Amino acid sequence: MFLIVTKHLIPKGYHGLAVFPFVFIKNSADKENMVFLNHEKIHLQQQMELLIIPFFVFYLTEYLVRLAQYKNSDLAYRNISFEREAYANESNLEYLKKRPFFSFFNYLFLEK
Repeated sequence: MFLIVTKHLIPKGYHGLAVFPFVFIKNSADKENMVFLNHEKIHLQQQMELLIIPFFVFYLTEYLVRLAQYKNSDLAYRNISFEREAYANESNLEYLKKRPFFSFFNYLFLEK
């Protein structure tokens, strides 16, 4: 994982963006935030499993489906299976050591 501090690539209201093998962060203080970094590492693992480009196609497609479902961009974002998995496990710094492949599928049909 390569950390890059930039204010210009991060959408308003967000702290970071993972694009394998990089994690772009808005604030340099987040380099020390282990929970935040673990969240982004979970996204990097998801991207590797889906061979990067299909991850972003799946992510965008699911976002659009959730947006139609919830009619709220924040709710749509928070209910994407990739985000559900990352938020649910970001505090568990050991999660990636024992995480089964394609675990995000376990979060696909959960309602929040």
